[in-house]
Amino acid sequence: MKRYSTGALSLTRRSILKYGAAAGAISFAPGFASRVFAQDREKTLVIAAPATPLSLDVENSLSPATIDTVAAFYDYLIEFDTIPDAVEGVMREDLEPNPSLPGGYNLKSMLAESWEFAPDGKYVKFKLREGVLSNWGNELTAEDVKYTFDRKFEVKGAGAFMTFVMGLPDKDAVKVEDKYVVSFTLKDPNPILMIVCGHLANPIFDSTKCKEMSTEDDPWARKFLDTNVAGFGPYDLKEITRGQQMVAVSRPDYYGDKPYFETVVFREVPASATRLQLLQGGAVDIAHNLSPTEMKSLAGNPTATVTSVEASQMLWIELNTAFPPLDNIKVRQALNYAMPKQEIVDTILQGFGKKMTTFMPDFYPGATAEYYDYDYDIDKAKALLAEAGFADGFSSVLAYNAGIPFEETIAIMYQTALKKIGVDIELKKLPAGTFFDALVKRSEPMTFNLDAPFTPDPGFALNLYFHSGSFLDFSNYKNEEVDRLIKASLSTLVEEDRFAATKEAQKIINDEAPWTLIANPGFQLAHAKDIGGIVYYTSNRLNFQDYKRV
Repeated sequence: MKRYSTGALSLTRRSILKYGAAAGAISFAPGFASRVFAQDREKTLVIAAPATPLSLDVENSLSPATIDTVAAFYDYLIEFDTIPDAVEGVMREDLEPNPSLPGGYNLKSMLAESWEFAPDGKYVKFKLREGVLSNWGNELTAEDVKYTFDRKFEVKGAGAFMTFVMGLPDKDAVKVEDKYVVSFTLKDPNPILMIVCGHLANPIFDSTKCKEMSTEDDPWARKFLDTNVAGFGPYDLKEITRGQQMVAVSRPDYYGDKPYFETVVFREVPASATRLQLLQGGAVDIAHNLSPTEMKSLAGNPTATVTSVEASQMLWIELNTAFPPLDNIKVRQALNYAMPKQEIVDTILQGFGKKMTTFMPDFYPGATAEYYDYDYDIDKAKALLAEAGFADGFSSVLAYNAGIPFEETIAIMYQTALKKIGVDIELKKLPAGTFFDALVKRSEPMTFNLDAPFTPDPGFALNLYFHSGSFLDFSNYKNEEVDRLIKASLSTLVEEDRFAATKEAQKIINDEAPWTLIANPGFQLAHAKDIGGIVYYTSNRLNFQDYKRV
């Protein structure tokens, strides 16, 4: 990758991060960091997060740190326009449909400068910007878009889900029309084709560089892209050391608006208490994934604060149906009735968010809580276990992410509640860096999940988590009727028919309970008070290029 001068960035700040992260043992005097960093902090954004990215390739991983970093290096064909949030000073994506616009939504250009969307929903043609360069200096052409989607079909990672939900039947559906023109042709109408083009997992790759780095054993450059980037985004990768830090630098040759921050240091700090301490001391600008209690402690802090907005985030437990007795519907229902949701929101989450009553974000179009009936009820949970043949209970394992502090507290509360119905749960604490590997491999019977469907559509959301062919069906859930209803919702432009299909699918999913619902925790960003430019995305990501000092 190219190397750019980052100016007078002092090593002192990095050193503080390095030694401050070690076991969370070092404290900082409140004024120390501000004195040391006054010279170099203006254009350097420092983030303390639970883990570095598992991969920089969205086909290999969509771990939280990957989600937080990938949009710095890659751009997309289009993106949602933004509108003011209810929280003053915050912007958010404009998700409202707009039938008067091509594709039916308020979208703005990124790599595509214009587009034509067919009225039947089966075709879209993109005209790309000319003169756009990758971080390797290669010009963007339609061949890069074609390569990107060919790669999805061949690699069969997260891209297999994306091509399915976009309705692309095969590689020939993506066609190079001209040097700067590419088209997508579908067999069936797809009501969300356009907005999925802006999904976080659909970045456009620099095909020239990827082909250069391919090998006979690795024809799609997966090893290279695991720890390198080849994209058209505003930042280049300076370094990544797993378990320590990633450093990004802004690109002087980026085609769009230049980011305010010239350097971004994304530091792995596993202990949330240490992340809080670093924020309070001024050593970092953002402390990611603090516990609710830690966020509450920032009230009245002179230098740091928490910005909290309504979000697509959902917190639940995956009930892996490949592990008996979780293959029994009544057992899964019982586990839902034994979850003290409201108590968790009131005490552990400190009032951040609300109890979860739907199997997608409840503000998404088509979401319904009509069939929900899983409020805390120990007697009903006991009765269901008895009906299932487990009147004496059973034993299982619940894995949780050490990088998300409140998961451990919730796990302990849930473990206590389950004992009341005879269920003995062993708690397995996994480091943030390995937790998501276990989740993806479906290696545990019960696993926490904190996630969101990034595209605000009921068909997309249900397809993401509950279609039996989905990459993210971590519960190993399979219901042929649900698969059919999801497919129907994604192959018609008639909104009434779409929502009827997703409503029926939600009823079945609610009854069969492949998840234990917990809460919608919202999105909270703990940051220095001089950090502005906050934009909320349904991907719940950090977007380095938005932030600025105010």
